[in-house]
Amino acid sequence: MLVVSIVSHGHGEQALALLRQIDQASQMQPPLPMRVVLTLNLPEPELAAAGRQSWPFDLVVQANARPQGFGANHNQAFARHAEPFWATQAAQAAGAQAAFAVLNPDVTLLGNPWPALMQALAQPQTGCVWPRQLGADGLPQDHERLLPTPASIAARAWWQARRRLGLRCGTAPGQPGPDAAPDWSNAAFWLVRAQAWRELGGFDTRYFMYGEDVDFCLRLQLAGWRLARAGGASVIHAAQRASHRSGRHLAWHLRSLLRLWTSPVYASYRRMQASGKEG
Repeated sequence: MLVVSIVSHGHGEQALALLRQIDQASQMQPPLPMRVVLTLNLPEPELAAAGRQSWPFDLVVQANARPQGFGANHNQAFARHAEPFWATQAAQAAGAQAAFAVLNPDVTLLGNPWPALMQALAQPQTGCVWPRQLGADGLPQDHERLLPTPASIAARAWWQARRRLGLRCGTAPGQPGPDAAPDWSNAAFWLVRAQAWRELGGFDTRYFMYGEDVDFCLRLQLAGWRLARAGGASVIHAAQRASHRSGRHLAWHLRSLLRLWTSPVYASYRRMQASGKEG
């Protein structure tokens, strides 16, 4: 039983294209009870009209009275629209896995990712899975990361500055090695076990626009759940990297990093890492 949450911030045609791709993917697989929650964070009359069209899944359009942050929008979709959907489906699908998908509207599906994602999520103690993310050029993106530290962020900023100057700079800092597990992945496309989302209470809305995904992944692992990439599932993500261009977004990013580094969650995760290395 799958609920997909998409938040549009004026994405218009991109969001509509994603709905059509989900439509096509749903026709490639065995029947899977699915609801798609499309949250309009800004007024978009044309996109709102999509809710009046016929879709092979249950589409709910949530029009916000005022804009909300990334985490608040997905938390709202889970509480208002995912939980009631699962409650109505439970009697018909006893024992079925309830899963909550977080998708950015600028994601492009490559084929049908759902079977591989659902299979990966079904593994014991797996709480969150994702597909491999590719850029528009078809090259893998660095969406899987190690725990951000002040030193790693400084190294990454230096790497980005050299890259903008056209200098050779190798692989971006902060990525796990070939045999190392990531500490987190960006939330452009996640599939989360509903039980795990409930236990954590969703995203921490004290983070705004940045840091929610890092904090969620750390809390998930502290609660005993695993992260995993689903083999055989890939998407294209046209990452905006707004904090590289906008002073306001950069301020949000830095504020979220400061909150993360001073949080009990971050301290607990560092202790867990240290004890794991000692063991």
